[in-house]
Amino acid sequence: MLFALEDGVAHLTFNRPASLNAMDFAMGELWRDLGEWVASDPAVKAVLLDATGPAFCAGGDVIAMGSAGADGGSVAGADVTAMAGVIHAGIRAIVESDVPVVAAVQGAVAGGGLGLMLTADWIVAADTAKFSSKYANIGLSPDLGVSTLLPAAIGQRRALQLVLQDVTVDAATALDWGLVTEVVPRDEVAGRARAVADGWVSGAWEAYGEAKRLVRTGAHRTFGENLADEAATIGALFDTDEARARVAGFAAASRSRRS
Repeated sequence: MLFALEDGVAHLTFNRPASLNAMDFAMGELWRDLGEWVASDPAVKAVLLDATGPAFCAGGDVIAMGSAGADGGSVAGADVTAMAGVIHAGIRAIVESDVPVVAAVQGAVAGGGLGLMLTADWIVAADTAKFSSKYANIGLSPDLGVSTLLPAAIGQRRALQLVLQDVTVDAATALDWGLVTEVVPRDEVAGRARAVADGWVSGAWEAYGEAKRLVRTGAHRTFGENLADEAATIGALFDTDEARARVAGFAAASRSRRS
């Protein structure tokens, strides 16, 4: 993976194009480390996730899993479980963070790549992108957050359609289902995703981050817990200089329109 921090935007890039950006053991460990970094570094105000080559991500590297383990020996189920756990740590860090994430999806997404893509809160997809599961084709079950993040995005019935059949969804259908946020021509994906990230950083970025965190974590807590968190969060934000200036500006503009 490639990574950089510029003007508050952490730019993470899947960079194994010859393997369709599928994650092997080494890439999984780097993903975990980067996920924990962007979730904890106050200098990171937004994340841009993208990929090199023709595909966005094919999930776990099945070819690597079928040939050699982390120590160079044959792969056992325990190796696969350990590898998934490492990648899951990065996914959890990003999803549960207060940093908004935009993904630039320029190509095909398959298997666990769906879960990695869905760590993003805003997904810009190319009009030529394709989306599929492929787990059942090789006798495996979903990992990398797919069993949770996919139904959260598109509903349980459609998620089951993807994981129980050999179905490939085009970009237009992905947009209709809510799998992606917007679809643009392939040559506009990178620029549009960067504009989204820059917009967050240049705006009320603390509020964007807290809004993302509240929505992402809300489904896993009681309603009362969510209400308490909302109340505490909006109060804390209200005391920031950024919010006070924006609230005052909004109030002044409203009074002007009434007069």
